[in-house]
Amino acid sequence: MNENPKHTPHIHRRRSIRLKGYDYSQAGLYFITICCQNRTCMFGNIENGKMILNDAGKMALKCWNEIPEHFKHAQLHEYVIMPNHIHGIIELSDIIPVGAKNFSPLQMPQQSPQPIIPSSPSKTIGSIVRGFKIGVTTWMRQNTDIYNVWQRNYYEHIIRNEKSYVRIAEYIINNPAKWTLDK
Repeated sequence: MNENPKHTPHIHRRRSIRLKGYDYSQAGLYFITICCQNRTCMFGNIENGKMILNDAGKMALKCWNEIPEHFKHAQLHEYVIMPNHIHGIIELSDIIPVGAKNFSPLQMPQQSPQPIIPSSPSKTIGSIVRGFKIGVTTWMRQNTDIYNVWQRNYYEHIIRNEKSYVRIAEYIINNPAKWTLDK
């Protein structure tokens, strides 16, 4: 019996939009797009081709800029907070800076025969996007009447060469100026 009445597997066949068999924790550049629920404009407005962030947009920007603090192997490249979506390029590296895994040893409780070992945080693009979405959603629920902030999932594109990087970076930078063309 299906415990979730909104999801019936024989009707709702969810297919992954990820590249099958690809390791999304491996080093590389990823172009990410995260859209607001129902494409609702939550983060501000475009005025004269420039993005003007409201308080929610400022919080989204803050959460985006904090990604490398939570994921030491992630570096941010070009990005833009738009009224109803976010575009950004995230680079993952194989090298985690010294001190990033500097855990203190845990004390074994008297009654437990096994030591408690900290679990490593996931290093995938998916976990980065999830963490970002959680940060913004938490703020929105505490400071607005908006409960559902994001569409399910996100879009990603693996950037494979410099020509692709330059094209995507220009697209991100020019996105606010082309807002009127957005469907």
